[in-house]
Amino acid sequence: MTDAVDVSRYDVVVIGAGPVGENVADRARAAGLSVAVVESELIGGECSYWACMPSKALLRPVVARADARRVPGLSNAAQGPLDVQAVLAHRDEKTSNWKDDGQVGWLESVGADIYRGTGRLTGPREVTVTAPDGTEHRLTARHAVAVCTGTRAVVPDLPGIAEARPWTSREATSAKEVPGRLVVVGGGVVGVEMSTVWQALGAEVTLLIRGTGLLPKMEPFAGELVAEALEEAGATIRTGVSVTAVERPAPDGPVTVALDDGGRIEADEILFATGRAPRTDDLGLETIGLEPGSWLTVDDSCRVEGTDWLYGVGDVNHRALLTHQGKYQARIAGAAIAARARQDTPLDTSPWGPHAATADHAAVPQVVFTDPEAASVGLTLAEAEHAGHRVRAVDYDLASVAGSGLYADGYRGRARMIVDLDREILLGVTFVGPGIGELLHSATVAVAGEVPIDRLWHAVPAYPTISEVWLRLLETFRG
Repeated sequence: MTDAVDVSRYDVVVIGAGPVGENVADRARAAGLSVAVVESELIGGECSYWACMPSKALLRPVVARADARRVPGLSNAAQGPLDVQAVLAHRDEKTSNWKDDGQVGWLESVGADIYRGTGRLTGPREVTVTAPDGTEHRLTARHAVAVCTGTRAVVPDLPGIAEARPWTSREATSAKEVPGRLVVVGGGVVGVEMSTVWQALGAEVTLLIRGTGLLPKMEPFAGELVAEALEEAGATIRTGVSVTAVERPAPDGPVTVALDDGGRIEADEILFATGRAPRTDDLGLETIGLEPGSWLTVDDSCRVEGTDWLYGVGDVNHRALLTHQGKYQARIAGAAIAARARQDTPLDTSPWGPHAATADHAAVPQVVFTDPEAASVGLTLAEAEHAGHRVRAVDYDLASVAGSGLYADGYRGRARMIVDLDREILLGVTFVGPGIGELLHSATVAVAGEVPIDRLWHAVPAYPTISEVWLRLLETFRG
């Protein structure tokens, strides 16, 4: 780098223009701060083009057909196959055909300056952007640099992996054709959602899991009910197995998967959904004394520990790898940056304060958009007990709620709330069943608001809705 490099000065420099970076920029601009946003790919990030939006666009017709098949008077009409081309076209529309014009327009409308290229830290409060044509631009920040670069899929280092050209979440959500046979490695959210999609679109799916069940971070019954439905739909699930090697001798030929039990599976594609790593390996962390490729350890305002100017927001800090949680952190971080910069707003980082991302610890909501849906917020029973809380798990069969019976014939589902017996508040809630995703925010309000059980008793659910399960859970708790 030389003195000939152009230099621009801003209050805040944001590296990464996904939903998290966009929200940091928006909050900083709303506070009157000048903002530069650096992006090496598409404005809108992973969520808009290779994760949330395309995956849910693919899942929506799958789940809608499954629901229709359980409704008398409609079930016969919904027995046919999905229109694959229409489903893929719907996915393409929701990703804006992988063009970011609309996202660029929104970001420019809030007054942020966009720099296309790779941004690297080159010193405290300094980011050097290398544009696609090789030119460099140096950005300096008066108050803060926010790293919002997210994560990338991890593909295991196995024999034959490079030649096999495996799918990651990006290929799984953007594929243009349905593979005849698909092996999915990993039983987390990406694994089960993509198994649900491609099985419904006509692929023969085999799901390989190293552990004992699906969705291991949720209550055990969530993974059990999702696995049951996947197998009924035609998928094969094998637990307790690991992939030891993959082979694809011909570039356009099948891939052979070798397993640690000696078995071999042939497929047309293989998807590895086996974890994520932070996009910090080429960020220049070494220039400020941090380790390249590491997660960024932050406080509750998302400021990187040991600095007074660097923020790690969203997946890159490993607190809660979810888009909505990253956007929440961005709102908190943006407000904290503004408060520290302007010094006319008291900084409040106490639990549940305006500058503390407390929900990352206590009230993280998540919906898995499979059939059935699985949704949870807060702690599981095992997590609550491990944390030392004196708790009781209260369970209820969702099929016994009047609204569930009206929603679908043969409804299967379950609900659980985790009650802190000392404070009589909820520490966690889990729902599994068709159509329960929209129930989750009521649970999130109850957990984040630490609403006493006695007050929840007065929150009357409408009849006949599935949300009447709240009354049944409270009745079960009271005995």
